[in-house]
Amino acid sequence: MDTANTKFSELGLAEPFLRATESLGYEYATPIQAQAIPLILSGSDLVGCAQTGTGKTAAFTLPMLDLLLQKLPPKPTGPRPKNQRRKGPKGSNPRPRTLRALVLAPTRELSAQIGDSLKRYGKHTPLRHALVFGGVSQVPQVRTLRHGVDVLVATPGRLLDLMGQGHIDLSKVDILVLDEADQMLDMGFLPDLKRIVAKVPEQRQTLMFSATMPPAIRKLAEEWLTEPENIQVAPVATPAERIAQSVHMVDKKKKPERLVQFLQDTPRKRTLVFSRTKHGADKIVKRLNRDGLKAAAIHGNKSQGARTRTLEQFKSQNPPILVATDIAARGLDIRDVSHIVNYDLPETPETYVHRIGRTARAGAEGTAISFCSNDERKLLRAIERLMNFRIEVDPSSDLPEPPRREIKDDSPRRGPKRKKFNPKNRRRKFKPGEKNGKPGERSSKPGGKRDQYGNRIATPSEGQGNSSRGASEGGNTGEQTATTGQRPRRPKRKPGEYNRKPKWKSGQKKRRPQPK
Repeated sequence: MDTANTKFSELGLAEPFLRATESLGYEYATPIQAQAIPLILSGSDLVGCAQTGTGKTAAFTLPMLDLLLQKLPPKPTGPRPKNQRRKGPKGSNPRPRTLRALVLAPTRELSAQIGDSLKRYGKHTPLRHALVFGGVSQVPQVRTLRHGVDVLVATPGRLLDLMGQGHIDLSKVDILVLDEADQMLDMGFLPDLKRIVAKVPEQRQTLMFSATMPPAIRKLAEEWLTEPENIQVAPVATPAERIAQSVHMVDKKKKPERLVQFLQDTPRKRTLVFSRTKHGADKIVKRLNRDGLKAAAIHGNKSQGARTRTLEQFKSQNPPILVATDIAARGLDIRDVSHIVNYDLPETPETYVHRIGRTARAGAEGTAISFCSNDERKLLRAIERLMNFRIEVDPSSDLPEPPRREIKDDSPRRGPKRKKFNPKNRRRKFKPGEKNGKPGERSSKPGGKRDQYGNRIATPSEGQGNSSRGASEGGNTGEQTATTGQRPRRPKRKPGEYNRKPKWKSGQKKRRPQPK
């Protein structure tokens, strides 16, 4: 099927969702939406991989809400109990419902974003949804869950907490969605995901979406999904073509100065600066504010209220420069972001694709600039190897362009040659009395046969005639062993077993004699 000019009306969605997309101004579906929506409506498991900013959220929220609407339980009839409260999240007479769809996201911001999409697309339906994430009080979240919801969007940590308290039951879930699955693995959520999936029924529909598809994700897909359909709109880890990428070779100590100079001389709209660490993000904000540039930071050490206020300021008409870490900015859908600045290159090449994907969203254009120091050249080569694309070096760079080999398609990666280990070349230390590794054989030392400890083995004739020899020659003096007929060797002294104590310990000054 040609997905270039596919309308939402041709995908088989119900009338309430077509009305919602029309009111939002959406007429044509993106390639990932045109391929994923019919497969999800048919009930198949799905693994979707597409570039950031291509509408992956709508690709699973629209068909998921459609399936839930088809199986919506009928509204109970009859008189309402006298003690039932009239207030509720949906109408004046809320009815308890069973949780039937679960969406897992790695960060709070992405969870809130998915919740906004569910609210926009399902505004003409009676379906209910709830958000569960950490950093805020759980009291309002538990209050919403008691009324009953159809869809739950949650982060793994807070979800397990509420499951342990008995507020959430996953035994009736029909649809399980893992959004940004690769990021959840990078953040160490794999044990939590296994505990959550174990509580979900095996007879379910599982959907997995991500912008990159590392081998760990494919392994989980084989384990948790049943005969999944694979959709790959673009090659894995491919950024949008409308992003102009460049790299500045800068000394590490001059990065703050070059960042301020770039922000002051470049005409821009919304600018997002990425830092590798939380402490580094705070230092960048202090430097920019000191030089007269309005900036704000968002990272994991900020409270949820502070992060929400910062994002609202960034979406306003007079936005500050947003300095963020990779985890906090993952999955953010903010329009009109014109410039992305990689102050620190990421240690994982796939993270670079997610960073620059914050710009050029929904058909727009954007610019991505990276600052690379001498110790980050290996990271730059790894990013270029992943994307199979050579990033242009800015001519105004402080440092010379690093030597880089030409990148070819499907070229084998060559590393340093290593010599194979040959066990014959390994030197073996023989024990005393051994020859060729066999104890008990005649040794090259004089004295006849010796045991594995090096003691000479006496013959029967030697055992009878030892009494004629003197003590100086090793004869029978009463201290001979019964087996060897000779005096046992004195064991070696271990360090620290000397009888004579040192006059002073190491590190202490020697006392001088006191004058009389």
